[in-house]
Amino acid sequence: MFKSAVLSAMILLCCMGAFAQRKIGSLDRKREEKIERRNRINEMIRNEEEGVPAFAKHSLFSMKLHHDGYGFLYEKGWMKTPYRSTLLQIELSEKQHRKEEKQGSSSFSNSGLLIFGRPFVYGKQNIFYQAKLGLGRQVLIGGKSNKNGVGVYWVLVGGLSAGLVRPYYIELNSNPGTEKIKFSEDTRRQFLNSQRIIGGTGLQLGWNEIKFNPGAYIKSGLRFDWARFNQLVSAVEFGFGCDYYSQKVDQMVDNPGRSFFPSGYIGLVFGNRK
Repeated sequence: MFKSAVLSAMILLCCMGAFAQRKIGSLDRKREEKIERRNRINEMIRNEEEGVPAFAKHSLFSMKLHHDGYGFLYEKGWMKTPYRSTLLQIELSEKQHRKEEKQGSSSFSNSGLLIFGRPFVYGKQNIFYQAKLGLGRQVLIGGKSNKNGVGVYWVLVGGLSAGLVRPYYIELNSNPGTEKIKFSEDTRRQFLNSQRIIGGTGLQLGWNEIKFNPGAYIKSGLRFDWARFNQLVSAVEFGFGCDYYSQKVDQMVDNPGRSFFPSGYIGLVFGNRK
C-alpha cells in the first residue's frame, strides 16, 4: 500500500513537472513572438518616419502618353523588402505612326446635300494595338524625408506583347450614296483620292479582320511619388521602352513597315498600398 502511494506520488510529480516545463516553454514562445511582433511594429514605424513604405502589396492604375501613342496600365506589386518589390503589369495601348495627321472633311453628295464626315488620317493603312503582360522589379532609390517629400523608384519590366493589327476603313462619296473601304492594291486609287473621302469610320469596322503579331518588350523608368500618406500612391513616371514583333507592321500607305518600336513615355500613376 505504501509503495503504491509512493509510486503514484512520483508519477504525479513527473506529470506536474512535464506540464510545468511545457507551460514555461509555451510562455517563452509567446514572449518571443510578442518581442518579434513589437520589433516588426517598431521597424514599420521607423520606416514610415524615414519615408520607406512598409506594406505587403500595392495596386496601381496608370494613364500613359507615348511619343507615338497612348495606353492604360494595371500593376500589382508584392514587397519583398521595404526597398524592393516584384511587379506584374497588364497594359493596353495603341501605336501611331509619326506621319499620322488627323483632318476633317466635307463634301456634297450626288443629291446636293453637304456631308460632314468623321475626322480621318489620310493614307492610314492599319491601326496597331498592343496587349502586354510583363514581370519586373521596383527599387526604392530615395524615400520621403517627410510627409511632403517625394519618393523615387526605379522600375524595370519586360514580357510578352500581343500586336493586334486592324485594317483602317474610310468612307467615300460614291454614286449612289457612300461606300466604306480599306486599303488594298485594288482600292489604292479610291483610297488615296482625297476629293472623294468623307471621313473615317471610327470603331465600326475591321474587328473581325484583326491579325495577331506576337512580340516582346522591355522598359525602364523612374517613378516619383508625391502622395502625402504612404498608404496612397500618386506619382508621375518617365521612361523609355522597346517593342519587337515577329512580323513587320504596315501602318501608313507607301511607308515601310516596322518590327522594332522604340518609345519614350510619361504616365500618371494612382493607387494604394496594403
